[in-house]
Amino acid sequence: MSTKHSSLNDMENQESLKTGVDAQLDNIGFEIDEISAHRVAGHFVVSLKACQPFKVLHGGVSAMIAEGIASMGAHIACGFQRVAGIQLNINHLKPAELGDLVWEVQLWKNDLSKSKDKIVISSSTVTLICNRPIPEHSKAVAEKLKNMFGKL
Repeated sequence: MSTKHSSLNDMENQESLKTGVDAQLDNIGFEIDEISAHRVAGHFVVSLKACQPFKVLHGGVSAMIAEGIASMGAHIACGFQRVAGIQLNINHLKPAELGDLVWEVQLWKNDLSKSKDKIVISSSTVTLICNRPIPEHSKAVAEKLKNMFGKL
């Protein structure tokens, strides 16, 4: 019985993470599906807010997503200290067009040769510095993640 209750709480915690952790990702409709110190995954539908004038996903949006989800995972992994991106390298491989569901945005090491039925639209490497002090205006978000994942 307590296992079910714990699982239900975990599911509710995961559900509440879909918004409020990263305002820029919220603005484009990005939803987080899974978050931990080892993996962050999510999805969104390419909307006009995320497109360049030719109605394809703007490369800057891909970069924003890469740094955003990498920072979330690193924040948890380094004991909920502040992280800051210091280098971002992104390669745009295929376009994502207006209305496309980008359904598997992930932070993890991936062997692209094993991505059979998937179209990889971009690949990125993010370098972060950890253990920075958290500014006052960011403490609410940091506390939200810490409360959800403090048992890691």
